Formats: sequence, structure tokens, C-alpha cells
Amino acid sequence: MPQGSPRGTYLEVSESLREKISDGKITEALPSQSTLVSEYGVSRSTIERALAALKADGVIESVQGAGWFVAGTGDRRPLVEQVTDLLRGEGVKVGDRFPTEKQLCEQFGASRTAVRSAIAQMEGQGLIGKGAGRGREVLTLPAGRETQTA
Repeated sequence: MPQGSPRGTYLEVSESLREKISDGKITEALPSQSTLVSEYGVSRSTIERALAALKADGVIESVQGAGWFVAGTGDRRPLVEQVTDLLRGEGVKVGDRFPTEKQLCEQFGASRTAVRSAIAQMEGQGLIGKGAGRGREVLTLPAGRETQTA
């Protein structure tokens, strides 16, 4: 990005991001700050100011630990709640195999660390546990769902 005055650079970045959002090039999650630093060739503080300006205008919102998103898109609940919803799905029974960490990372677009944290919370609640072999299985269904009998 061509450097204008250092004071206005963040405005150029925010305007560029605003255009990408309105053109549909960015539809939900924004690239990470480090990616934006590389893409625009500016400092992290410039990116932070650009994001703050877009947030102040209601264009984007931040989600603790997840990044920046176009306002009003996607599921902003904690990952553990989103993963627990898998157990509320049609046809899920006690004893069923639970998805692997890799499958959950791909399905929710989350890091392995975040997925492991969600799994640990679910194990702590007694929803899932170690199954036969190396996998996990459903131990009980979450509240708010009728139990199914085999």
C-alpha cells in the first residue's frame, strides 16, 4: 500500500477493508492481524487503528480469542457451546463415536488448542469420554434434549 502521511495510513487500510467487505471479498472472518500487516506493509498499530475505526462504525466486531468478523455474520458463541450442539443433532445416541480433533478443527475453523479446550470442558461435564481404541464417545446427551433409548 502506498504510504501517505503516517497519520492517514490507517484510514486507507480501513477504507480498503471496508471496500472488500462491501464487494463480498470478505464475508465473515477477517484475515489475522499478522496477515494484514504483511498484506498492507504497515505496522501492527496501524492495523489495530484501522480495525478500531471499522468497529466504531459498526462494520466489524471482535470476538475474544477468535479474531475480527464482519458484523452480524456467523455464530459467536463459545466453541464449547457450538461443539456441544453436535450432541443435540438428530440421531445422536449415547455410545456414538465423537468427531476427532482434526474433524472439529476443520468443521469449526478453529485451532487445535481451542478444540482441545472445548473437548476438555465437555469431558469435565461428563458429555464425552475415552471410547474403545483412541477415539472419544458420547457418554450422555446435553440438557435440553430428550434422551433416546436404543
